[in-house]
Amino acid sequence: MFITFEGIEGSGKSTAMRAVAETLQQRGHGVLLTREPGGSELGGVLRRILLDVATTDLAPEAELFLYLADRAQHVRQVIRPALAEDIVVLCDRYADSTVVYQGYGRSLDRTLLHQCNHMAVGGLWPDCTLLLDLEPHVGLTRALARNVAQAQAAREGRFEAESLDFHRRIREGYLTLAALHRERFRIIDASQPLERVVADCLTVVESLLSPQ
Repeated sequence: MFITFEGIEGSGKSTAMRAVAETLQQRGHGVLLTREPGGSELGGVLRRILLDVATTDLAPEAELFLYLADRAQHVRQVIRPALAEDIVVLCDRYADSTVVYQGYGRSLDRTLLHQCNHMAVGGLWPDCTLLLDLEPHVGLTRALARNVAQAQAAREGRFEAESLDFHRRIREGYLTLAALHRERFRIIDASQPLERVVADCLTVVESLLSPQ
């Protein structure tokens, strides 16, 4: 089972994903937690380039190709082997992030982005995508506070430094994708208390893992 967690900055997807993983492990499931960028050895190098605030002159096309390289390596080296062992793979961001951030955020051609993504993933799409939806100004405030608290504003704050309008376009992109792919997306209200968000995510995940 391959499940991805998506959302704007500060939506709480990473925290919710970790909580879901802990519960699944307690119930006897083998679980792999991974992320993009950075889920493979190569991805760790690319993550430092892609998220560092000091990376100020990265062309949108260059940014795209770095994400695609990260994803292609991640799928081959990490995700597919885990799925072959019947491990539940929970991934913090995946191909939808590229369509949204580079398409809606950077205004690259979305048709081309879908084609590039298809090549990078080798046909591997999630069984389910949990979209943690939140008003952009709330998410951005949360994300900036988190980066300060964790002393990572410079190391991983490049997207948080974007304008509020950029983040509004990101949310619009996610909601558009969710409407186009209703069979895969489940929208979670991320404005709720964390416990409720985690419970809603678990309800969806457990329904997928339960014998039909």
